[in-house]
Amino acid sequence: MEQALSVKTGSAAGKAGAKWSRGLINVLLTAYALVTLYPLFWLFVSAFKTNEEFHSKPFSLPEVWQWDNFARAWEVSAMGTSIVNSTIVTVLSLVLTLVLGALAAYVLARFDFKLKPLFMGLFLLGMLIPVHSTLVPLFVLMKKVGLLDTYAALVFPYTAFELPLAIFVVAAYLTAIPKEIEEAALIDGTGYWGIFFRMMLPLSLPALSTIAILGFLRFWNDFAFALVFISKPALKTIPLSLSVFATGYSTDYKLTMAAMSIAVLPTIIVYLLFQEQIMKGMTAGAVKG
Repeated sequence: MEQALSVKTGSAAGKAGAKWSRGLINVLLTAYALVTLYPLFWLFVSAFKTNEEFHSKPFSLPEVWQWDNFARAWEVSAMGTSIVNSTIVTVLSLVLTLVLGALAAYVLARFDFKLKPLFMGLFLLGMLIPVHSTLVPLFVLMKKVGLLDTYAALVFPYTAFELPLAIFVVAAYLTAIPKEIEEAALIDGTGYWGIFFRMMLPLSLPALSTIAILGFLRFWNDFAFALVFISKPALKTIPLSLSVFATGYSTDYKLTMAAMSIAVLPTIIVYLLFQEQIMKGMTAGAVKG
């Protein structure tokens, strides 16, 4: 009787301890979420202030909500044109990266040939090269071939520097797929192109989602390449449009915050719409990659 009572007491204490542990974890996660989201909240609130309020009361709510800051920021920075340019560059770069990366990863993951280690080493070398150290030679090269001030001046470098990561992540994912599936398809008369498009490509969607997420954030927010390769106002991307509010002597913070709020909205909307696919893709990429 005493033994059964002690077992019940220990079980109750264990359940209480587990409950307190879960509660503490939830509190810590909630605090972390608030700390993470506060800068975004501060950005949107600051977009409604005047410059005087931004400096004198940086952490308080605005006394009068300045809605015209957004209209003024949109007009001054030509945000509509910048959003279109960023969308075109980002979409084209993502399509090229995913298609070429998936094809190269399929060959490296499913076939054995003599030069395979050499190609793997070259792609690994591509991951080790500092991206911004190539700005000067790329500028000289693009000037000679006439690609400056074109969408290609951004699409090609974005794709080239994202490909090594895409190839390694997708190749690692495809390597884990049993080869019996591919052999069965070959027996049924399906060619390699059919195997790639009908089987390997759909199976590698979680890994491709990971690359798409990382690539979208990198392409959408890039400033250095756009600053060096684009000078025409009609081709400027969002990061370049944000720089018009800062001069060598002052910065118009109210318009800067309003423009940044507009620029960050597409990223938030994409995340809210595809958050389930994003989480699956990041988890699959972390496990397989």
